Amino acid sequence: MRITFVTPVADVSGGARIIHQYAKALQERGHVVCVISKPQELSFKRRVRSFLSGQGWPPRLAMNETFYDPACYDLRLARPFRPIDPSIAPDADIIIATWWETAEWIEKFPASKGKKVHFVQGYEAFPGMPKDRVDAVLRLPTYKIAVSTWLSEMLKTEFGANRVALVPNAVDTRQFYAEPRAKQTVPTIGLVYSGHPVKDCRTAFRAFGLIKKKHPAARMIMFGKSSPRASLPIPRGSKFILLPPQEQIREIYSSCDVWLCSSRSEGFGLPVLEAMACRCPVVSTAVAGPVDLITDGVEGYLVPIGDAKSMAEKLDLLLSLREAEWRRMSDAAYATAKRHSSCEAINRFEAALREAAQ
Repeated sequence: MRITFVTPVADVSGGARIIHQYAKALQERGHVVCVISKPQELSFKRRVRSFLSGQGWPPRLAMNETFYDPACYDLRLARPFRPIDPSIAPDADIIIATWWETAEWIEKFPASKGKKVHFVQGYEAFPGMPKDRVDAVLRLPTYKIAVSTWLSEMLKTEFGANRVALVPNAVDTRQFYAEPRAKQTVPTIGLVYSGHPVKDCRTAFRAFGLIKKKHPAARMIMFGKSSPRASLPIPRGSKFILLPPQEQIREIYSSCDVWLCSSRSEGFGLPVLEAMACRCPVVSTAVAGPVDLITDGVEGYLVPIGDAKSMAEKLDLLLSLREAEWRRMSDAAYATAKRHSSCEAINRFEAALREAAQ
């Protein structure tokens, strides 16, 4: 098949990683794959923040590190300040929108550009997004691929979708892995830092403050795509790493006793699965992805959204486990991650595209 992915921006988000993995695997299986994206556009606010933090005045457009790789498939960068139009897209059998706005764009593309598919990695009506437009594209009769049970059921029940394929995300266990390991000498909690309110790091930091009362030596290690905001500083004594190389991310996961996800909403929550592949038990809010991955007391624990007290209680449970008990939970997390293999995911994704083409 000739397959085109239309993505909003070339970056290092979890969603972009998944798109790259599918595009690369499909090309390797003999399909002809094109990925269309745009350079990152930095808002005036972000440019000012960079200047005030001593990092200099960045250009409006930034081609920073991205998962997309022109060595693996045809990568085309569109003009940055306008919608992607059909002129840049090759004729194809399938064209895949990967974000609500890209679904709007491809809806206007001619039939020669391919049967339309919407790859839904989250409910994207985030604060500041036009909810009416997000909901409108989800109501389109486009064939949809959802990454979690919650998303799949939401598309069917709330938006009337009758053609939805469930294809859970996978983790590359050649990249994210760890040998059987022990607890850390210093109790260590891991987290992806983000200033976005949906990620709710504020609640995670409150929970960490409560944990410090019972485990004074506990530390938090985190990484992120942008430097910590003055309005959301990291806890004292914590460590933050900006845009670590992929190998270092594996090392971060493997250096933690528990991985924490404090999100108010997720389509899947890929770092949770990556951490589990590195034998790290998880405490997560009960959001899509973790709900499919975690059984309470087996791979970790689920807690209510926004509840710092419950979060701290479950973190305490994990940090207080005896070595053998922690090892059992660590091994269970790894076993669950292994079941989410890349091969199984690409098989299901490819099958969904064939169904959409018919």
